[in-house]
Amino acid sequence: MSRSRLEAFSDAVIAIVMTIMVLELVPPHEASFDSLRELWPIFIAYVLSFAHLAIYWNNHHHLLQAAKTVSGRVLWMNMLLLFWLSLVPFATAWIGDTVFASSPMALYAFVLLMCAFSYGLLVNSLRTVRGQSDTIATALEGDIKGRISPYFYLAAIPMAFVAPAVSFGLCVVVAAMWIIPDQRIERRFAN
Repeated sequence: MSRSRLEAFSDAVIAIVMTIMVLELVPPHEASFDSLRELWPIFIAYVLSFAHLAIYWNNHHHLLQAAKTVSGRVLWMNMLLLFWLSLVPFATAWIGDTVFASSPMALYAFVLLMCAFSYGLLVNSLRTVRGQSDTIATALEGDIKGRISPYFYLAAIPMAFVAPAVSFGLCVVVAAMWIIPDQRIERRFAN
């Protein structure tokens, strides 16, 4: 399978995941702005999850642009990432519907942790493909954000049972760290 085909498939899956998520935004039956107030948890959960998915899509795009070739292992690591990303709408709906209750918030943080872990596996599998350019390894060495993000999610899981708002805040911090796309690969291409 070519790199471009893998990227196109992944783009389609992420687009479907985002579409499923937006379908959870059901408008109120009343025709007043006051009726929107009840939807704030669902909307806030949607915004955070959309940001996470957009960050993964953006970084996935940069990562595959840097790849010269893919392998069977890369395909499976990509599928693992897509699997965890596909669970984001479920976890998002649950935290929104329950106003960020403990168990749903813990599951949400766990899903995001597994997305981060799977993305790391994808990066590592791409680095080791025979015939790969050194762009990925060189551009992503010393990946501080990539190393610390899982710890925020890991801390958010037990924190959900103590202070769900803090757990949600930890997930927001990770999104805020990554909202500006990782420019290292683009800079490497520019050089």
